[in-house]
Amino acid sequence: MMDEQQLNALDWDKVDGLMPVIVQDAVSAQVLMLGYVNQEALAATMESGNVTFYSRTKSRLWCKGETSGHFLKVVEITADCDKDTLLITANPIGPTCHLGNVSCFENTQQPAMTFIAHLEQFLAERKDADPSESYTAKLFSKGTKRISQKVGEEGVEVALAAMAKDREELICESADLIYHLTVLLQNEGVALEEVVNQLKSRHGKKAVRF
Repeated sequence: MMDEQQLNALDWDKVDGLMPVIVQDAVSAQVLMLGYVNQEALAATMESGNVTFYSRTKSRLWCKGETSGHFLKVVEITADCDKDTLLITANPIGPTCHLGNVSCFENTQQPAMTFIAHLEQFLAERKDADPSESYTAKLFSKGTKRISQKVGEEGVEVALAAMAKDREELICESADLIYHLTVLLQNEGVALEEVVNQLKSRHGKKAVRF
């Protein structure tokens, strides 16, 4: 959350007391929506941990999810360089858009890496599903040993495709490897975010700097 010094630095006069807020998924980095806050709405957001806007149509504070239950759980709030726009990273509870879409900008082309976060969420939802419903649910039902075997098999296939200089096969086998590795991580209760944080940690150490 923002500290007192950062709050005092916000330029409310520049935006006539109503500051635009971009809300971004804390995991996938997908832009979820744009809203506006006054000082009261920002204070309510920081106090409750749920993104709260000022509704220009209703002329009142509006907590996202107050009727639908689809709250935006605040992870971090930062201001831009001019101190007149806020970026809130959040964990969405359900779809953000009132149309039932993940994002209010659903028709825009999302960065390819965003899909990895969606894949992780999708696989998590299959974890306790009926094994007869999908390959993923069936794989989860077989447990760590079989999932680990699949990761090993796909890793070998990736290496063989690379050695054969078969670009298309390398792409296909790499996709299989990433999918099965994500299933394994989910099965073991490890989030992709933890893996990425480990990479970030290594990058910051001179001895193993990439």
